[in-house]
Amino acid sequence: MINKKVNNVEEALRGVKSGMTFMLGGFGLCGIPENAISELVKLDVRGITCISNNAGVDDFGLGLLLQNKQIKKMISSYVGENDEFERQMLSGELEVELTPQGTLAEKCRAAQAGFPAFYTPAGYGTEVAEGKETRDFDGKMYVLEPAFKADFAFVKAWKGDAAGNLIFKGTSRNFNPNMCGAATITVAEVEEMVPVGELEPNNVHIPGIFVQRIFQGTAYEKRIEQRTVRQKS
Repeated sequence: MINKKVNNVEEALRGVKSGMTFMLGGFGLCGIPENAISELVKLDVRGITCISNNAGVDDFGLGLLLQNKQIKKMISSYVGENDEFERQMLSGELEVELTPQGTLAEKCRAAQAGFPAFYTPAGYGTEVAEGKETRDFDGKMYVLEPAFKADFAFVKAWKGDAAGNLIFKGTSRNFNPNMCGAATITVAEVEEMVPVGELEPNNVHIPGIFVQRIFQGTAYEKRIEQRTVRQKS
């Protein structure tokens, strides 16, 4: 068995440099790699491109990297919860590539599977399709979308073992699995590290072959993006 466990987040992010492209899992603030993001802030890497469904909020998640002006380009689907993101985009400080949510997920999955590109009907006839190849299949038009290319993928799982096998929980099982193996190096942080053999094979969402480094995360805040409560009657 190949032991992919590293001691801490500092070892897990070895080789990270300015100018790289990173994938970061999560949906809203759910299932984001909090430890990896905090370490990227500490490392002060600059001019980076981030591929993520969203950009966090002003003081949490990818919002921390935006506050520190570390992100050069953001490739996302939904960015409506971050005022600093809006300010940087409108001022021209931040390059933004908005991508339909399903297309963003499939561009990750295609990279994971080794496909260079795929056709999708999403975005045909809109700005999304400008400059891209289109093709008719059975009377319906499709847009050719290239798979993502990234240096590192940072994902967050509920449980994992030293072989890199991962189990995700709830909504965190969204972009995280698709990003595993979709970059040159996949780094997984987990809430609970268990001995190899303890995970029920039928419950494993991502096999260890898609993961290069794994570590036990700490101090997860698990913040709620928008809390809605019922008023007392």
